[in-house]
Amino acid sequence: MNKIICVSGMCGAGKSVVSDFFVKNGFQFVRFGQITLDEVKKRGLEPNEANERPIREEFRAKYGMAAFAILNLPKFDELMKRGNVIADGLYSWEEYKVLKEHYGEAMKVIAVWAPPELRYERISSRVMAADDKDLRNRSFTKEEAKSRDYAELEKLNKGGPIAMADFTIVNNKDINFLNQQIEEIYDQIK
Repeated sequence: MNKIICVSGMCGAGKSVVSDFFVKNGFQFVRFGQITLDEVKKRGLEPNEANERPIREEFRAKYGMAAFAILNLPKFDELMKRGNVIADGLYSWEEYKVLKEHYGEAMKVIAVWAPPELRYERISSRVMAADDKDLRNRSFTKEEAKSRDYAELEKLNKGGPIAMADFTIVNNKDINFLNQQIEEIYDQIK
């Protein structure tokens, strides 16, 4: 049976690095929040926290706190017919419960953690490549990142998936330390 590996963590923790490793090892990629960024582009808005947050909240007002799991389920199901899936950006406890009920043991969660100041430093120093049309590596100011953290914890129930993760990566050192942990988890999953 194919697996779906969901990556959870706060902004700047290293979720994309984890996801990219799995993609390089044959997993198909889905980003939960791409739905928001696609809507930002569709509306002709600048991709930034001030424009993204109301759209995320609109989706959740319409579909509930499990919105991004519900909206991505058809994509996940289709991809899982063809192979394993890495899903970047599991946010809410409600999303976790919907996906766990739907996929059972085929779903595993990797939480990526880094201290806030380190994450804010990483986020504010990002330089988005010209070919990053999916806006995976956009930059935020420290204030924007902190505001996003608070909103995600207070309004999106983001702590649940991190607390219930099957694996936790502590990303507080260099890239070699991070990659070593990713490889260990990958070996356990495969």
